[in-house]
Amino acid sequence: MIGTILQTSFRSLRRDRGAFVMSFVLPIGFFTIFGFVFGSMRGSSTPRVSVLVVDEDRSAASRSLIGGLLREPALDAMTHPRPTKENPAPADYTAATAEAAVRNGDAPAALIIPAGFGANPVAFGPGGQRPTFQILQDSADPVAAQVVSGMLQKTVMMSLPATMAAAGSQYFDREIGGLTPRQKQQMDEGLARLRTLQDEQGAERNSAGTAGSSSATNAAADFSGFVAVNVRDVVGEKKKSPMISYYAAGVGVMFLLFTASAAGGSLLDESDSGALDRVLSSRVSMTTLLLGKLTYSALLAFAQLTIMFLWAALVFHLDFFSHIPGFLVMTAITSFAVASFGMLLASLARTRGQLAAFSTLIILTMSALGGSMFPKFLMSDAMIRVGYFTFNSWAIEGYQKIFWRDEPIRSLGPEVTVLVASGVVLFLLARRFARKWEYV
Repeated sequence: MIGTILQTSFRSLRRDRGAFVMSFVLPIGFFTIFGFVFGSMRGSSTPRVSVLVVDEDRSAASRSLIGGLLREPALDAMTHPRPTKENPAPADYTAATAEAAVRNGDAPAALIIPAGFGANPVAFGPGGQRPTFQILQDSADPVAAQVVSGMLQKTVMMSLPATMAAAGSQYFDREIGGLTPRQKQQMDEGLARLRTLQDEQGAERNSAGTAGSSSATNAAADFSGFVAVNVRDVVGEKKKSPMISYYAAGVGVMFLLFTASAAGGSLLDESDSGALDRVLSSRVSMTTLLLGKLTYSALLAFAQLTIMFLWAALVFHLDFFSHIPGFLVMTAITSFAVASFGMLLASLARTRGQLAAFSTLIILTMSALGGSMFPKFLMSDAMIRVGYFTFNSWAIEGYQKIFWRDEPIRSLGPEVTVLVASGVVLFLLARRFARKWEYV
């Protein structure tokens, strides 16, 4: 009897495509996504961070340091914007342009090499005069500034060995009360050879040195640093919670997609009960019916997002009321896009079971790729680009512009364009597939 029950149960699972997808395809899909995001973070390795580098010193030491930063595998360092057709040879970043770029979200951090670094690169001991580097950060990415600071200390040590040795010898000479003339001569000869080697083989030595980046980074973790670093917030410096607007948008859009799918599923219920036939036999056309369903779903989504952000304002002190115009624009277009998505899913599915299974698979996948489940700064560049095929990514970016960067409504042009165009296309597709309910 048990064998018969097992045979019947497995046969039912094979026939139920929705249950099969939920049992096997969805877990594997999510494992794959999380594997791509977190699988490369082994041991003490750090996420690759974009950083803009400003050289205010213009010395040989600063150029050597920049060369090391450009070759550092944990950083995506840039001294100037990427060339475009309109500007094939962009100028190097200055402190002002780098700060503006961080404010605009082009990079999470900028590093400013101070003037005078070449004359006094490093110092040992508590009394040493250390040059003060400045890191300008967008605190919505709490990892970037820490990674840049740690990699700066490591790169100073790895890319300026002669300078490090000279500073160390001076500190040693001072602390022990002075070297003998013979010791000083030997020290100077060794430093001269090291400087020559540094000039001739700097790139090769730095490349080889990065192979030991794990141990160098760990060693620097317990050291106060060869150079002083001052971190300054340039985005959201007066805001209390950097990630609240991000997660309000991310979580909100994810649940909007589920709500829109469920609202669109009412078409399937009406089809099963025969109510849809009676409606279509009256003067109501399929286009009018879909527009009515779309309007209801969009209004429901609008109310959900409004409640979500009001709750964030009341409980987590999100600055909501001073950003109402931008919120209304983003919420209206986001609600329209997700409502159209729900209509399309309902018109594609044949049963409620199919709709539930495939909408769950698609929505959770979109949410994982689009940034609703974990922040984008944890993702690779390739996954971020893939995420732009989801509503979540565009909606989150738009809400971040309004609530985090305090940008004007006109800056929402890309998000408005993509979401409105997506909503129109998806509704037209839904109308096309809904022909199965019409009688010719």
